[in-house]
Amino acid sequence: MSENLNARKPLPLHWKMAIGFLAGLVLGLIVYAAGIGSVTYAQLAGQVCPATTAGADVAWQCRPLLKLLTETVTGPAGEIFLRLIFMLVIPLLFSALVMGVSEMGDIRSFGRVGWRTLGLTVLMSALAVILGLVMVNLFQPGAGVDPAQAQLLMSENAERAQSIVQGSANAPKGIQMLVSIVPSNVIQAAANDAILAVMFFALMIGVGMVLTRSKAVDTLREGIQGLFDISMTLIGLVIKLAPYAVFCFMFNLASAFGWDLLFKLAKYVAVVVAALAIHLFVVYSLALKFIGGRSPMEFFRGVQEAMVLAFSTASSNATLPTALRVAEDELHLPRRVSRFVLTVGATANQNGTALFEGVTVIFLAQFFGVDLSLGQQVMVMLVCILGGIGTAGVPSGSLPVVAMICAMVGVPAEGIGLILGVNHFLDMCRTTLNVTGDIAIAAMVSRGVADPPAESLSD
Repeated sequence: MSENLNARKPLPLHWKMAIGFLAGLVLGLIVYAAGIGSVTYAQLAGQVCPATTAGADVAWQCRPLLKLLTETVTGPAGEIFLRLIFMLVIPLLFSALVMGVSEMGDIRSFGRVGWRTLGLTVLMSALAVILGLVMVNLFQPGAGVDPAQAQLLMSENAERAQSIVQGSANAPKGIQMLVSIVPSNVIQAAANDAILAVMFFALMIGVGMVLTRSKAVDTLREGIQGLFDISMTLIGLVIKLAPYAVFCFMFNLASAFGWDLLFKLAKYVAVVVAALAIHLFVVYSLALKFIGGRSPMEFFRGVQEAMVLAFSTASSNATLPTALRVAEDELHLPRRVSRFVLTVGATANQNGTALFEGVTVIFLAQFFGVDLSLGQQVMVMLVCILGGIGTAGVPSGSLPVVAMICAMVGVPAEGIGLILGVNHFLDMCRTTLNVTGDIAIAAMVSRGVADPPAESLSD
């Protein structure tokens, strides 16, 4: 017995990720501040570089050792982790959504859960965008940016900004966006990462399983449940690598930029982060209390692992497996609700993304001196809500939507280059809100809902 008492409990995964996050951040800032990997002019065979000074003044070509480290070690390590997760997202999303719908038992139950999910998604997204628009109009961050510094940032990111603008121009719009949700070839949709189209197909399969009663369907249900179990097992193995991947992500970010870019756009960053924090900790706490009948403190204590992973990976899709596990194991939500709401929410309920898009469009309008009327800002709000529903749950998936909205209201879309340097940090923050919001809506929808007995599913 004494051996059991003295046995050390393994450190929880979220603490390991937090340690990896802090270690990568601190080491990256040290490397950034010390200028490690920088070289002199003579060592670079004719390239004009400052002497071994620290910080952003030292360009990448003047820091070959650091560039070699990030391109051959930390960069590939982080990318491999994300690729392993994304490799399993399609089978996980498909199986979880099919099982979530099929376990509803009847179409009316599916309808009730579906409409409640849609209503709460639209409500919370609208509140997020309104909050962001109020704060960006109140604090006017775009009016305080140094024009010379802004022009430098835009010129540095001009090529990437142009590719984003072109990508947004080629994306389907209006009714065509709605049509594209229905796939003509689901295999092609999966290969092209058309997540909404795959989700639509999974919903149709789930509804068909609810309407069709036969032994063959029961066998298929067991097979899809097996696919879900295998996906979760494999992802569980991959997630054990998360602390090391988190270290790599933060080291790459901090060693390249330090805090320099955050200071250059401090007011804009502060407005976005403050609005995200208010929506996450105030609006959602009130919604959990009065709509979900849950303690906000217990909720946030239960979802901290998913929050840390969401912040580190900046991807709702990469965090989906952890969110599903947290919802069932920590919050004890009915799995038929959590599977449905979280798989749909990974793409459709992106409050943080909607808020960020609204703030960024108004910020760029302020910077370029474009006076948007109240009607135009209302249109921005509506498009941001729809954009939050259709944005890909991958890093920086919202930037093409921002470019599209800018073009709609007469704001130069190339201005997106101004915020590209701080986008990754803000992407981490808004993904945290996206993922936590998905779980919170699942908790609210789950009020008064319980999983049916296992044997009833095969009746």
